[in-house]
Order: sequence, then C-alpha cells, then structure tokens
Amino acid sequence: LFRTAASNISFPEVWLLLVQYFERVPGFFWVVQRNSFFTMSEILENKADIELYSPHPEVRGMTTLDRAAFKRTIVVPILKVKKEVINKLLKSLKHTTLQRPGLKRVIDDPKDEDSRLVLLDPHKISAEYSLGESEQEILKQFSIDPQVSKYNLELTYDNFKTEEVLRAVLPEGQDVTSGFTRIGHIAHLNLRDHQLPYKHLIGQVIIDKNPGITCSVNKINIIDNTYRNFQMEVLAGEANMITKTRENYITYEFDFSKVYWNSRLSTEHGRIIEFLKPGDVLFDVFAGVGPFAIPAAKKKCSVFANDLNPESYKWLLHNCKLNKVDKKIKNFNMDGRDFLRGPVKEELTKELSLLTKERKNTLHIVMNLPALAIEFLDVFKHFLDGKPCSTDLLPTVHCYSFSKHDNPAKDVQERAEAFLGTSLEGRCSTHLVRNVAPNKEMMCISFQIPAEVLFKKQSRLSLSCDTNPPFLSLSKKQTSWFLTAF
Repeated sequence: LFRTAASNISFPEVWLLLVQYFERVPGFFWVVQRNSFFTMSEILENKADIELYSPHPEVRGMTTLDRAAFKRTIVVPILKVKKEVINKLLKSLKHTTLQRPGLKRVIDDPKDEDSRLVLLDPHKISAEYSLGESEQEILKQFSIDPQVSKYNLELTYDNFKTEEVLRAVLPEGQDVTSGFTRIGHIAHLNLRDHQLPYKHLIGQVIIDKNPGITCSVNKINIIDNTYRNFQMEVLAGEANMITKTRENYITYEFDFSKVYWNSRLSTEHGRIIEFLKPGDVLFDVFAGVGPFAIPAAKKKCSVFANDLNPESYKWLLHNCKLNKVDKKIKNFNMDGRDFLRGPVKEELTKELSLLTKERKNTLHIVMNLPALAIEFLDVFKHFLDGKPCSTDLLPTVHCYSFSKHDNPAKDVQERAEAFLGTSLEGRCSTHLVRNVAPNKEMMCISFQIPAEVLFKKQSRLSLSCDTNPPFLSLSKKQTSWFLTAF
C-alpha cells in the first residue's frame, strides 16, 4: 500500500500517510529500513502537515504577535548514533541533517545515555524511506545502524525564519516584507499599504530574528523637505534614534530621525573616493554626515564639506572628530548655492592660479542631492574671472539626479546641458547608482566643467594679464582716437 502510494507523491506526503496509518495502531512506533518495517512499543503524538516548516495555520491574520501560537509538532526522521562518533558523523552528513533556526541537530536519547539522536531533514530522505547510498556508505564506515526512525519534533516561534513567520501571518497571495536596511541597531523598513495593519508585528519579528537590532522604524513620507530627512514611526523596540554604523571601514554616528543616511549608497561612496588621490581637492556641496568627505580626508585630500541642515552639520563635525580628520576638513553650514558662490569659488580661483601641467592634483565637486542638485549647475555659468586654464585642470563635477525616463542616462545629460547652457556630448559619463523604485533610477553624471561655461567671456579688449594694453604707450591724442574707434 505505501509503496504504491509513495510512487507518485512527495516525501512529506509519504510521511503524512505513514503517520496517519500507524496512529490508528495502538502501541506502534515505527522504524524504517529499505523494504522493511520494524515495531517498537511506543507511540508519539504528531500533527504532521504537508508543508513541514509552516507555522500553525491559526496565526493567519494575527496583528499582535503571540509567539506561543506558532507552536506546532512535525514528524522528522532520526538516526540513533553512539555519542563518541557524533562529531565526525555530523561533518559527513552536514547536508542531510535538519537545519532550523535555534534548533539542535543532536538530542539526547532518553532510553540510552550512550547514544544520541540525530535529526534528519525529511526533504533530504529518499522516497524509499531510507538514506541514500552515499549516506549509507558513511554510516557503514562508522559502524552505525542505517535504520531511520520517526520522531515527533516540536517547533516553536524561535525555530521559524522571518519570511516563514510573515508568510503565515499576512493574507495569502500578498507580498511578504522580510528585507530592511540596517543602520546600527535600527532596522529601517518601507512597508506597503497592505502591510500596514501588521506593521507592529512585522517590526517585532524583525527585531526578534536579527541579533543586535533593538528598534524597527517605518518611513511614513517621502524626502521632500529642505533638510532631506523623513518622518518615521517606531514599530517596535526602543525609540532611540541615535545610532552608530560603519561604512567602508569608517564609523559614523548620528540621529537617524534628523539627518539623511542611506546604507545602499555605500558602493557609490566608495566609487567616487576611488577617483581621488592624495593632494586632490574635494568640494562636497551636500555633505550630510560625511560619507564622501571623511573618506576623502582619510585619503589625504583637501576637503571642503557643507550641509544646510544644522543637525547634519552637527554630526558632520562630530564624525570628523570621531575619525580624527577634524583638522583636515573645512566644514560649512550654508545653502548649497551660497557655498558654491563663496568658499568654493574662492578656493577654485586660488587652486587654478597655482596649478600647472606639472602639478597634477585634481579638483572634484560632489553634488549628492538627487532631487535638486542638477538645478544648481547653472551656478557654474561664467563662474570664474580670468583666463581659461588647461582643459586637464578643469574641476570635475559628480552630480546626482533621479530619472523616470525610458533612457535615464540621456535624460540626465540633457537636463544637465540645459542648466549649463552647453553640450556635454563626448565630455561626460553617466553611471547608474541604483534603482530607487519601479521606473525610477538614481543616476550620477560626471564631467569637467567646460571652460566656455566656467570662465566669464573675454571682451575684445581683454588680453593676457602680462601684456600691457596698446593705448598705455600712446599719446593723449592717440589714446582718445583709439578708444573712440572701439
């Protein structure tokens, strides 16, 4: 009967059929070996289900976490092994043993203190109710009886994974959120509307299943204010928003509720820093708490960092001291345009007057405010006085922008060209930073500011600064005629 039934169904279903049959036979505890059944005078209750690792179905729709409700019993295969060979055996059978969060693979044998019971994964046992040939060969090497027995295993909330818990709770067919961004002890979630009735449960599950996380928060609006932070609510855990995190081997501390921080930009921060070499100059227009500025200073660059948000500025100063670069960074708390027109213009004028073809340190301007940064590019139109310098010495801008266009690279380039008033064709590169949302990309466009944009147009009388105008050597009458002629 069982061989016929087993031929067209999965192994968990086979276990279910066997259990249902033998539960009707008093005094039976069954042991399975190829083509044989063995009886023992013991019976264990079991509530086996086809989906072995699903929590109890009664948790569906739960909005307040009740951990006790997740308890259920499943039937798993076990192997009796002498305790002196347990460690060696586990290494050989590591792909066959049961792997569940918080669950021991080896338990005591209540009837034999010299033996242990090894829990096996039902999905890894063949439909013929026995271990495979390779596993049996391993058992033979250790002189272990290959009999596989049934064991009623109680699973609790602690033994289920995050996605298993949430899949059991949320309505069937809905998306399950188990992902989040971690910032120190804080888990940052972006829940969808259909998940909001379960938000506090979801937040608590995230805390329970991730050691070190003591607070979970949900963003409740988009970043649309002047200071680039967003409102959030605490879903579960402590309401401590001051956190510490590490990115690219550098430590940052800040109040997550009052500043902008995105752990998903770690790779992009590193990418820009790779462009820099010791002695280069970096102007960070929207510096936040320092993820571009501080690594650049660590790389022995000269850094000018600015942020309009007073909280970001406070934590920028704090992080500079924390990472021992406070003497290497000049920090500002200004509007981005004022920062460009003031400290940046002053320092660019100074640097370009000193640069020669022999001195190869480069100048970089980072503008990481994707929602608005591209609109600041018009500041560079006729930005500097003086004679245009060598193209090699022109400052490079790294400007970030969002795009919902079918061709985001083209879109960002065209918008940058509109604010600069010139073409960047063949003079820029665009980089896809990340996908922010469906049909919304974050892009970075990098380019050297064209000389015809950066420098004020020279009049017909404008000459090199080391050449005297002709009329300075003319007579008063000649000078009057010369000026009238022009």
